[in-house]
Amino acid sequence: MTNETTEPNYLERASLRVASNLVEFIEKEALPHSGLFRDQFWEGFAELVTDLTPKNQALLRKRQELQDTIDEWHRTNRTTPHDHDAYKSFLEDIGYLVPEGEAFEIETTHIDPEIAHTPGPQLVVPITNARYALNAANARWGSFYDCFYGTDVMGSLPPKGGYDRGRGARVIARARVFLDHAFPITGTSHADVRRYHVQDGQLLMDDLPLDQPEKFVGYKGDPRAPQEVVLKNNGLHVVLVFDRAHPIGSRDQALLADVQIESAISAIMDCEDSVACVDAEDKVTAYRNWLGLMLGTLEATFTRDGTGHTRKLRLDRAFHAPGGTPFTLKGRSFLWVRNVGHLMQNPAIKTADGDDIFEGLMDAVITTLIGMHDLRRDSGNSVKGSIYVVKPKMHGPEEVAFCDEIFSRVENLLGLPQYTVKIGLMDEERRTSVNLKECIRAAKHRIAFINTGFLDRTGDEIHTSMEAGPFSRKDFIKRKSWILGYENQNVDIGLECGLFGKAQIGKGMWAMPDQMAAMLEQKIEHPKAGATCAWVPSPTAATIHALHYHMVDVMTVQKKLKAGGRRAYVDTLLDIPLATYQKWTESQIMREVENNAQGILGYVVRWIDHGVGCSKVPDINDVGLMEDRATCRISSQHLANWMHHGVVTAQDVMSAMRKMAEVVDRQNSQDATYKPMAPGFDGIAFQAACDLVFKGREASSGYTEPVLHARRLELKAAPASS
Repeated sequence: MTNETTEPNYLERASLRVASNLVEFIEKEALPHSGLFRDQFWEGFAELVTDLTPKNQALLRKRQELQDTIDEWHRTNRTTPHDHDAYKSFLEDIGYLVPEGEAFEIETTHIDPEIAHTPGPQLVVPITNARYALNAANARWGSFYDCFYGTDVMGSLPPKGGYDRGRGARVIARARVFLDHAFPITGTSHADVRRYHVQDGQLLMDDLPLDQPEKFVGYKGDPRAPQEVVLKNNGLHVVLVFDRAHPIGSRDQALLADVQIESAISAIMDCEDSVACVDAEDKVTAYRNWLGLMLGTLEATFTRDGTGHTRKLRLDRAFHAPGGTPFTLKGRSFLWVRNVGHLMQNPAIKTADGDDIFEGLMDAVITTLIGMHDLRRDSGNSVKGSIYVVKPKMHGPEEVAFCDEIFSRVENLLGLPQYTVKIGLMDEERRTSVNLKECIRAAKHRIAFINTGFLDRTGDEIHTSMEAGPFSRKDFIKRKSWILGYENQNVDIGLECGLFGKAQIGKGMWAMPDQMAAMLEQKIEHPKAGATCAWVPSPTAATIHALHYHMVDVMTVQKKLKAGGRRAYVDTLLDIPLATYQKWTESQIMREVENNAQGILGYVVRWIDHGVGCSKVPDINDVGLMEDRATCRISSQHLANWMHHGVVTAQDVMSAMRKMAEVVDRQNSQDATYKPMAPGFDGIAFQAACDLVFKGREASSGYTEPVLHARRLELKAAPASS
């Protein structure tokens, strides 16, 4: 039976009270053509919430109980030198560190080739922004010419005005160097070739073959003068585009107009750290965009230079194999969806008692329901009949096992075969890192991805060991032994557990989207470390980072690493990155405090006032950095730690917050929609930033979400005049 409740914005569905706009979305957009009846869906959803809520609550209580016990241990032992062995034994005694079981390999099946076999860049994008989501989904292919011409990779930014032929010639030369490295020709260079053509199933440059002819995999058009030639190296495709009418091709001796690089092999559509979804309105936006991607119908209209544009999903690309047989290559990145973790609740759905349900349960049901639409269409996301969900911020094997249980219940509710849903495990919380093998075991039938998250991992490191003493400055935390051990162990254990050739092993984000020259120089370390994917901040960055996977055969690297055995062990991960001595000058201390304060304020003011969950925020030196809740977690926990141990006073921190608010106001002065924090310092955004710092020790695991959600809801509920 369906009746309106006493609250007009909610409707009764089984034993749930659901926001009317979410009801309308599910019943009119998500449920149709799913094969599910409305009442069947809601009754199953309500039963799932009733059964799993107490388990969710119990796991969160255990998190806090463990944290309280660890805090007390550090307080008791603070006056004596740190005893590593005693500390490890203590963590084992309380169940924080669990015994590592016997060897095993994951049993995940029906994994798509992009996930199992194709190393390459990975994008993470806020699902609430349809244009960004489309950009990421369409980032499977990128132009070498555009990326090198338009960024600082050439050593400088392009000059303003029209096309600079000198710069263009340098870009074309760099492209030929890349082709010579990845696809060498017997007896010549791509720079000297005047004609590419296909003869008897073989690609010839003038009359010379590739050193490795098998790297030629297809073409488009007349084989005697193809429009496009498809090459393949280390699992990644490169398309040479020929066009005598193109401004570049018309001047090229071989008529080569572009070199298109297979770039973002996969992309994560994020419902978590990069969005600000605090209520039903926000969640419907996220879910509707995910549905559009799964149906292939998502569009975004925008204006650029006074002209309207509509962006859609790219179609697959059609070619002929060397022997003439037709085939296609995907035009879009392979898509994951990232749900929220186990912590947060959301008012979009309430229990009969009026409690907000856990948002992780809501995401699991609704994003999987939406994912079913992809399984019912050709040329969709998955060719293996699977749905891929990244699950973040889980603490230890019990919470991963609970995640596995959630999706088993969701599959049962939706009538899907067991293990249809594949899990991406974020190795970003300390209790997961030190128990990683057992975490993977807990979901061994679902694991399709593990990834290090240095930012959240650092935030959790600080919060977990808050009582141990003052932490090093942030730049020095990165230099401590635990971080290398953490990154190495993630790869090593993943390989031990059979992820090779079955699942992705990932690395974290390049946070400086404007510094592509530095990224090209440095981020090659991720594939060298055995990562089959690594996060990038933009489609342009994905194309540039893809070059690293042509330089490094990751699958060969993984074979060598697996044969060499584990390089890092739990003992290294338990080294707490405390300050070894405190001979900091007052200026060094305040520089650190102000840097933290500025980063927090620059991010939070956009989160609260504009609902932007991830953005490029100028740092204290006006360098644009990608900021999300993970970076905010580090900065707020770091300040809380230093205040707690007397490195700085609360008055010092408040002075820095006010000073940096003025800096952030200046950095945003050209934004007509921006509301300054100074001189009143009484706005909701400034209050939220202060809450994160001054109440940081009280925050569950140091997470920023509870404060940000509460303050954003406060702003949305306030009269427009305020």
